[in-house]
Amino acid sequence: MPFRKLCVPALTLVCLQLLCAGARAQTNDRAQAAAEIESLREQIKAREAVLLAPAPEDYEAHAAFLSQPETGLLRLLPREKWNSKLSTRGDGAFYSFARKTHEYGYGTDIGLEGDKLQVGFAGANFGFVANLGDIPLASVTTESEGVKYLAAFDTPAGEPEAREQQRRTRAGFEVDGHRYTNRLPAAANNTYIMRSVDYQNSDTLVAFRVLRKDADGSVVLLWKVLKKFPKPKLEMHAAAAAGQ
Repeated sequence: MPFRKLCVPALTLVCLQLLCAGARAQTNDRAQAAAEIESLREQIKAREAVLLAPAPEDYEAHAAFLSQPETGLLRLLPREKWNSKLSTRGDGAFYSFARKTHEYGYGTDIGLEGDKLQVGFAGANFGFVANLGDIPLASVTTESEGVKYLAAFDTPAGEPEAREQQRRTRAGFEVDGHRYTNRLPAAANNTYIMRSVDYQNSDTLVAFRVLRKDADGSVVLLWKVLKKFPKPKLEMHAAAAAGQ
């Protein structure tokens, strides 16, 4: 048999072996890269949890209060500083009292941007916040001055009425000497009341106190849920519904 005829199959076999070896190496490299990415993701999540956590002294100082149901501590990061820098959706600037999470999305109640606390973020969702002054958070109930109005407020079911409430809170208004709006400066050692309406998800009345503002612009809040209302449903405007 001619030497050339012997070489061709041999060379073909060698090439196939090299290609298979290269494919296996690439598969192993990709698998290793995927594992490393997952590991880094978990490490980043763990470090973000440290970044978002209040100080241990905060928990110690308010242990008795935190032993009660529907209470908690949280830190909000300034949105303008951390925007798109964290893996947590919303970059630690938002919180849901209904879902107990910083992840921005369904049920988000409060946010921090430009040193202001805000409520009402998407669609027809809206909310009210008022500063009650330097009063003990533990003393705030649904019957407290400045709270009664929000506790008795009937959430509208129609979209036009919800949009009207959005406009009203953006402009701000007063009831019995208390001013309600959708955003207020975060003032240390002040207690606030907030009603957050997130259609299809939650409707929550929360009192909270700004314990302090840290050097990085973040704020630490001590909070308690005063009342949870039935999940609000939104009836779309007839014209909008007809266009769908």
